[in-house]
Amino acid sequence: MSIVCSVHKRVFTFNFHARTSRGAMDTKTSWFFKIWDDAQPERAGYGECGPLPGLSIDDVPEYERLLDHVASTLTGTTQHLSVLADQPDLLVPRNFPSILFGLETALLDFIHGGGGVIFNNTFIKGEPISINGLIWMGDHDFMLKQIHEKVVQGFDCLKLKIGGIDFGEECRILGIIRERFGDAITIRLDANGSFGDEVALGRLRVLSQFNIHSIEQPVRVGSGMLPTICAESPIPVALDEELIAHLSLENRRLLLTSTRPQYIVLKPSLHGGMHGCREWISQAEALNVGWWITSALESSVGLNAICQFTAEFNTYLPQGLGTGSIYSDNITSPLHVVNGAILYDKTRSWDLSTL
Repeated sequence: MSIVCSVHKRVFTFNFHARTSRGAMDTKTSWFFKIWDDAQPERAGYGECGPLPGLSIDDVPEYERLLDHVASTLTGTTQHLSVLADQPDLLVPRNFPSILFGLETALLDFIHGGGGVIFNNTFIKGEPISINGLIWMGDHDFMLKQIHEKVVQGFDCLKLKIGGIDFGEECRILGIIRERFGDAITIRLDANGSFGDEVALGRLRVLSQFNIHSIEQPVRVGSGMLPTICAESPIPVALDEELIAHLSLENRRLLLTSTRPQYIVLKPSLHGGMHGCREWISQAEALNVGWWITSALESSVGLNAICQFTAEFNTYLPQGLGTGSIYSDNITSPLHVVNGAILYDKTRSWDLSTL
């Protein structure tokens, strides 16, 4: 066997309905590892590396240089690929989580014969995963239109981004949801750290009247108020961006024990790859902290890997895996969202010709 690894760059274009809180993001760049055996080039494994500009810890100038180094190191390697798949930090520093994730994915895909099989579990065999419907920031009419569409599509759990428009207007939108649908709809909120320390608890008390399941990252990363907010908030608090800079197992344990959130939200591209997310889950469960897994604007390649990774666990909450329709030029795949769930439809094929 003669291993070859290459890196391919691809720019994806957002649909109008996928504008993010970083309004200038009209496109998203990802890099893809492709690993194959020179004697069998048709059997290739793919892995997506997609840092989020301005948010990812590995959004740094030397990013592409490290990608090329990893590819050249893997090419011709005699090291057991299964060892690297299980311990990708042997090759990639922990402060490059999106590269860790891409490397894990490409290796596991190749090991399993290519074709997008990362884990041979229930998801790849057709069992769906319940997901939340993501409502993007915008004005009153835009958000209500999205909410109506998601409910019609069968979603009973909605995640709303808040903090981008007037707080009173956001409350009015939440009131309309409750008036129209009662408690049949579970509401999650994501504040992306937009609440100032001095107003956070007050706003959380106001929001609690709408029977909110949880709120992600109500205050900025590193806020000294976070332990108090986790303890006193009438709405369960979920940490997201707060997890990014915590790279070692000990630091991850310390964060959870010092803040005691009710939930953590895990994104492999941001929070240590799949290996790192397993560490977070282990620590969270030891402390009775709930969790769910979310994609981070990956294309179909990355989303497929995250779905299969999620199916490795006994999950009971809707997951955040509903981002497959955000690009007008996404990679054609077997992934399919129906009735508030994502599934792997084997009657649909991959088209990786652009990678």
